[in-house]
Amino acid sequence: MIDAIVFDFDGLIIDTEITDYLSWQRMYAEFGMELPLDVWYTHIGTISFNPYLYLEELLGRPIDRQAVHDQRKRWDEEMLAEQTTLPGVEAVLADARQMGLKIGLASSSDHGWIDGFLAKLDLTHWFEVVRCSDDVNGRTKPHPAVYLSAIEGLGVPAHRAMALEDSPNGLAAAKAAGLYCTAVPNQMTRTLNFDQADLRLESLAQMPLAQMIDEVLKNGKG
Repeated sequence: MIDAIVFDFDGLIIDTEITDYLSWQRMYAEFGMELPLDVWYTHIGTISFNPYLYLEELLGRPIDRQAVHDQRKRWDEEMLAEQTTLPGVEAVLADARQMGLKIGLASSSDHGWIDGFLAKLDLTHWFEVVRCSDDVNGRTKPHPAVYLSAIEGLGVPAHRAMALEDSPNGLAAAKAAGLYCTAVPNQMTRTLNFDQADLRLESLAQMPLAQMIDEVLKNGKG
């Protein structure tokens, strides 16, 4: 039985990951360098990759990090302004509420990032608990801390909660915390390994939440 659904945010609710990568890719090109996808993949779903340091290593010299930050941020924000919630997100939220499930969010980003987007997208009211890296001493996925904090806040045991994730780092965090996990890769992550997921979907619009839960419990890797 599933009593709670815990959403990831970046790449699952809104596709911030593609804009993040494209803006950094453009910045590297400004310096005559490339930012390969295989390097970027280690970063998705966590906060482990330092793109400033990597660029400096490629160049063999320091850069003006503040200037790079400001320009890259402008490009990112221009693209983000056009982003809306990904297909199926609001339908799953509505299904969860109608089914009487508790709804949480667990992210490697901080509240400064997450809370602003939830308000902008008018999604804040859906979530009983929002846990971010700054709630768990900066620990990010694949560490399970943010999921453990989320289910504690929701008051449900791990084996009665299901995570929705778009990255292998997020999947690893959810499984390490003891949750079931449905993987919903996005255009940046669809080629990565999600073998440990209890269910894999192309989109949250692929099936109703009740069917999703049935499939997860039937597959039962949790």
